[in-house]
Amino acid sequence: MKSTLKLICLVSLFLSFCLISKAENALNAKDTTLLKGKGVITAGKVWVFILAGQSNMAGRGLVEAIDTITSPRILSINAKGEIIPAKEPIHFYEPKMKGLDCGLSFGKELLNDIPNDVTILIIPTAIGGSSINQWINDSTFRGVQLLTNFREKVEIGKRYGVIKAILWHQGESDANPNGIKYRQEKLKTLFTAFRASVGNPSLPILMGELGSYSRNKEQWMLLNEQIRLYSASDVNTAVISTADFKDKGDLTHFTSEGQREMGKRFAKEYIRKFEPETK
Repeated sequence: MKSTLKLICLVSLFLSFCLISKAENALNAKDTTLLKGKGVITAGKVWVFILAGQSNMAGRGLVEAIDTITSPRILSINAKGEIIPAKEPIHFYEPKMKGLDCGLSFGKELLNDIPNDVTILIIPTAIGGSSINQWINDSTFRGVQLLTNFREKVEIGKRYGVIKAILWHQGESDANPNGIKYRQEKLKTLFTAFRASVGNPSLPILMGELGSYSRNKEQWMLLNEQIRLYSASDVNTAVISTADFKDKGDLTHFTSEGQREMGKRFAKEYIRKFEPETK
């Protein structure tokens, strides 16, 4: 029985590799029209989602075989800004720390509810350890100018499709009295900047709560409360819970299971609140 299951897994991985290789060959061309002409991207049918925040969005989970099995309908970008099939790890900014994020899981879950002719483009911009002030001030952190890089990735997204939403997970660096006190004000400032970059003042932004396992649990929960309060004042935002997620042993980062579940919850909440007619 175990041998049969192992054989099935190996065959599935081989077929996925063949599919990914075929898609990568089709995507080598840089010309947008050529990409569309090959049927990889259909004009007007690309939904773009941008991942932003710090390490639990950048991803620190263990990448397993299941996380490299993608779909020709889920794309991402590489460090050169070229379109590629999406497979984990999606973030590439911190090579020594990169791991599983929620992006591919989000895309796979979204495929269950969106039209069959829609392609998903997931664009990574999260940088581990970054504070909300560093984002607002366009600081350079770990070699990346945060807001400038975000804007550059927005332009890539616009080149290929329509930016539908931002997925935001950040706050561990701001879980302190000062960060909690000004959290709602800072979120408003940053999200206004995000939406201005996209050119859509009503752009949906989905936020993930901090985990419930921290040594600094009281401060993390107070920050989560401020996130929820802000969302109550901004109808174009939504919040997903992570209270049941476990940490990977460092009391900071979600496990691989948590990352996959976060992606699913982001997708379900996006459909529920912002695309209910697709269900």
